[in-house]
Amino acid sequence: MKDNKKIGKIIKYIRIQNNMTQEDLANMIHIGRTTLSDYEREKTDINFNTIVKICNVCHYEIVFKNKNDLITIDNIDRKL
Repeated sequence: MKDNKKIGKIIKYIRIQNNMTQEDLANMIHIGRTTLSDYEREKTDINFNTIVKICNVCHYEIVFKNKNDLITIDNIDRKL
């Protein structure tokens, strides 16, 4: 299973939903436009910190979920 393919599609979706060009988003998170393009096209793996930056800029939240629990970056400290 290629998880980076799913991530690339999600990043592109998030960017488009926020009416941003690749150049816009890349500048906001301080990476090159071609790097962002590589992430979206599944040519390069993306690190978690970059995913967090994209989510913050685009007003999305990262959520880890199973049937009994929901963990976010904001609530993890309360759960530990």
